[in-house]
Amino acid sequence: MTYRVGLYTLTSPLHDEAAVNAASAVFVSEIEKAAGLSFDFRGSDFSDYGSHDLDLIYVRTGGTEGLFKEIFPEMDGPVRILTSGKSNSLAASMEILSYLNMQGRSGEIIHGSVDYIADRIGVLCKVAAAKARLSGSRLGIIGEPSDWLISSAPDRGKVKDKLGITLVDLPVQELVEEFAKVDADMLGEGGRSVMDAFDRKAPAALRKYADGAVRIYIALKRIIDRYSLTGLTLRCFDLLDSLGNTGCLALAMLNAEGIPAGCEGDVPALLSMTIGNALTGCCGFQANPSRIDPETGEILFAHCTVPLNMVQKYGFKTHFESGIGIAICGDLPVGGVTVFKVSGDLSRSFCSEAELLRNQSEKDLCRTQIVIRLDGAAASRTDISSEYFLKTPIGNHHIVFPGRCKSLFDAFLAAL
Repeated sequence: MTYRVGLYTLTSPLHDEAAVNAASAVFVSEIEKAAGLSFDFRGSDFSDYGSHDLDLIYVRTGGTEGLFKEIFPEMDGPVRILTSGKSNSLAASMEILSYLNMQGRSGEIIHGSVDYIADRIGVLCKVAAAKARLSGSRLGIIGEPSDWLISSAPDRGKVKDKLGITLVDLPVQELVEEFAKVDADMLGEGGRSVMDAFDRKAPAALRKYADGAVRIYIALKRIIDRYSLTGLTLRCFDLLDSLGNTGCLALAMLNAEGIPAGCEGDVPALLSMTIGNALTGCCGFQANPSRIDPETGEILFAHCTVPLNMVQKYGFKTHFESGIGIAICGDLPVGGVTVFKVSGDLSRSFCSEAELLRNQSEKDLCRTQIVIRLDGAAASRTDISSEYFLKTPIGNHHIVFPGRCKSLFDAFLAAL
């Protein structure tokens, strides 16, 4: 993706403009090359500040604090200050940032090696793009959150104000009624490939659930289109009685298509998936910790659905708790992952990088099972996994994303 990055400059009139321009040109060119982008160089003209994906104020010299104070009243949002460290630019940037903080505003000095600066700019561009993608989103809550989610109520006002997301309440009965209208022949190409895999892999005892699982997927797609939803969470246990089936396969397929789709009507989990999808392009694996070893820091996460594009292979079993329907038992690639969760009022968050150590398949747990160890947990023993998960957790469900991307999540949360 190509990002638009505006570069605005502050330069003291006491410095030789030609010399500053020459020194700046080399510095800016090196950053552009390392970051793989071209700045929209605006110089000292701040008239369109705020119009790019990311706007940077390049403090080129000292003695620019007063210049910044003059233009500050016209600025909104966090202020990103770029400095090369030459001509007292860092000292001036620190004074400017201190002034910002005194005004109750946030900001950041981007300073260091060219590679560090380029990486940081890349992160901030992705955060800005994610915020833009989220603004105007509509997330469906199909059915009330499950009765056991007693700490997972969202603050709709804060979700709207901070993320630009509207939560749309829909009854489960609408899904049931839509289900009755669906013909399985309406399945798209992506769905057909899944069902081809089902025909190859699924035990004979599960075949009676196949048609219903497909129809749930199609019914959800129709509801998504009807209400212009960008994601949803489903009170899926209600389907056990009303449809004699589960939504596990449908949710796995929707997530693979880039539509965040969560279980049990868990809105904070859905918000976490939606934020992660906007940042990383993956909806993530919604799962709950089933077992924690405080001595090794290993955590077993499990759930009966997983995005089909996250796994390297998968098979089918019945839904764990009910013993009916179709659940996904998938193997995720070992290696680095990120565990993320926000609270329903966005006041709290948890984010930690981790190592996915292995997949497993125990009979008395949800069907997709992964064992991870949070980075640093082995050295600190109980310091990370126990202190958070066993003392101050944000609900039970957490979202596991592929890759180590904590810096992205941290930057996004800071931008809120």
